[in-house]
Amino acid sequence: MAQDRAERIGALRRKGRAQVLVVGGGINGISTFRELALNGIDVVLVERGDFMSGASSAPSRMIHGGLRYMENGEFALVRESLRERNLLLANAPHLVSPLPTLIPVVDRFSGLIGAVRRFFGGAETAGARGALIIKLGLSLYDLYAGRDSGVPRHSFFGSSETKRRWPALRSDIVGSALYYDARISHPERLGIELILDSEQASPEALALNHLGLVGLEPGGAVLQDSLSGERFTLDAEIIVNATGAWIDLTNQELASQAPRLIGGTKGSHLIIANRRLFDAIGETMIYFANREGRVCILFRHLGQVLAGSTDISVETPDGVRCEPDEAAYILASIAEVFPDIAIAPDELIYRFSGVRPLPRSDHSLTASISRDHSCEWLEPAAGAARPVLNLVGGKWTTFRAFGAAAADMVLARLERPRRTATEHSAIGGGRDYPANAHREAWIERAAQTAGLPPQAAERLLARYGTRAAGYARTLSGGGDEPLRSLPAYGHREIVWIIDRERPETLADLVLRRLTIVFTGELSHAAVIELSQLMAGARGWDERRRVAECAALFTELNTNHGVDEAMLRRRYADQGNSDVRFEESSHEPAVPQRQVS
Repeated sequence: MAQDRAERIGALRRKGRAQVLVVGGGINGISTFRELALNGIDVVLVERGDFMSGASSAPSRMIHGGLRYMENGEFALVRESLRERNLLLANAPHLVSPLPTLIPVVDRFSGLIGAVRRFFGGAETAGARGALIIKLGLSLYDLYAGRDSGVPRHSFFGSSETKRRWPALRSDIVGSALYYDARISHPERLGIELILDSEQASPEALALNHLGLVGLEPGGAVLQDSLSGERFTLDAEIIVNATGAWIDLTNQELASQAPRLIGGTKGSHLIIANRRLFDAIGETMIYFANREGRVCILFRHLGQVLAGSTDISVETPDGVRCEPDEAAYILASIAEVFPDIAIAPDELIYRFSGVRPLPRSDHSLTASISRDHSCEWLEPAAGAARPVLNLVGGKWTTFRAFGAAAADMVLARLERPRRTATEHSAIGGGRDYPANAHREAWIERAAQTAGLPPQAAERLLARYGTRAAGYARTLSGGGDEPLRSLPAYGHREIVWIIDRERPETLADLVLRRLTIVFTGELSHAAVIELSQLMAGARGWDERRRVAECAALFTELNTNHGVDEAMLRRRYADQGNSDVRFEESSHEPAVPQRQVS
């Protein structure tokens, strides 16, 4: 609640000092915060925007080992990534689930010479991967994943079987390979749950969004509340710079003479509402190389199709968005594998883009830049008032390992022992998650507790994992009134999210606490209804509510290709009779008609 935030800001202002200040509320900063908090460190995390609002909100929604990284000889990274993938499948089963992945094969021997050249550090070359190099890569992938990976090993299909199972694929396919990785249904929620877990476990730990680092003074780091404009200082023994693609800019704020550390690339994705494409993909992700050799992906995500991605060097991380030429590039790549499926412009229901915080590199082929991570100290003698640990690089899947490595360096500096490891620590709603045999009983209990039908309780389990039981208890058997514009959500459910997950702007709620921008449920009416609930929970007057709506409409139009006219048409066109292709993160997709 608003007062709760004011109390938290006041407590931080009075505190005046912490052992560690983590700057940056993306997944790697949150992971470092968690590791330090669970090990008894007085740690504060600040994020100038919303938690998980930068590159951490714009991944491909894959939790994967990085099959193609083996072409660059990054076997240690693949091994670590597969281990972290397996841990996430166990620790966050409410958000992370297996993803069968299909590689269409167009010939048997291509890619061998290029792979050998890249492996030995030769010039980068792009091109398709033939059956032999794919077989070698997948055999090593299975080996690194281990026998207890929790997912099946890879298999190959011939031309006839491939065309029988996926008849819409291009006609010159000679076969296919099927292997397993994983996907994450809602990466933003995983970050929020890590924060909530950390603060519950450690009373000293404190994380605040919309509170940014704006400078450095003798008394400490200068922090500014972006909502009120208030400034105050917080001293810390160590500063962790976890601002991702903004690392170099943050070091400038810290008056550091640090060398340039980051050379990010932009990755853009499309969400497509096309029934033919949805059916053609089936339950698998299609993982393929386009004519340029760039790896592209297609898979079902929250009832629609996610397609990506681009890999473009950028000079600044600010203001990135999926540009029209990138959308055209992704659509052209899709046409290479599904040539008979036409995608209309109005079927692009959402676009998103983020900057991968890759280490600075002179590679001419951006795909060859390492996705590995490292930690770089900047000592006070280099110009900073406090030692600064920079978190450089990294990929989404390895956030836990990256945060643990960073925390170990901080703990060593503070001369504090590690007392808790997180490899097998459940995350948020993944704690005590019911196995398949117990799933139905859990849903029935939650439905009775809340006074909701079983179908609603099942949706809650898919959204929040076992945290849904806490929401169910707040209903005390009284049920919840559906939103008029979003009948799959309840009024009290939205207020529960606002009270517990700290959205401070309407955009925080709509873009990062809910999934409605991906499902196609977002409409003009939904924005208005959600803004009214936010206003009531946060004590906004009408002027503030209208301003929040205007800001969200601008962001949707500018950054995500969704304008107000589209949102108005969407609700009118639905007429509460729109067909969506409903899919939970754990159950097979079933076409379902929405009604109010």
